[in-house]
Amino acid sequence: MAVAHTSKIEFNVGLDENKVPEKLNWTAEEGGISNEEAKALMISVWDSKAKDTLRMDLWTKDMPIDEMKQFFHQTLVSMAGTFERATNDEKMSATMRDFCDYFAEKLELNKK
Repeated sequence: MAVAHTSKIEFNVGLDENKVPEKLNWTAEEGGISNEEAKALMISVWDSKAKDTLRMDLWTKDMPIDEMKQFFHQTLVSMAGTFERATNDEKMSATMRDFCDYFAEKLELNKK
């Protein structure tokens, strides 16, 4: 099957003198996003040849800890949904959601 269309998502990382992220911006023109600021990002890429996941996790030094905890929680919840859509494994997806509830409880995310 031939590629009929391509789409580009771009991340720009502004670094300080020690190469620590100061600023994160991203653009996804097809999604109507242009140079939007972000405080953190997590990217996973599956390398099918090596059968391994390549990862990039970045956050700015002014990312608040409470927001980082919320970011992780929301990412885990999102991953449970993605896992279910990709595999149709409802039982494991429910288990993942149970862990997300536990994670939120331990971090006291629901008390805010």
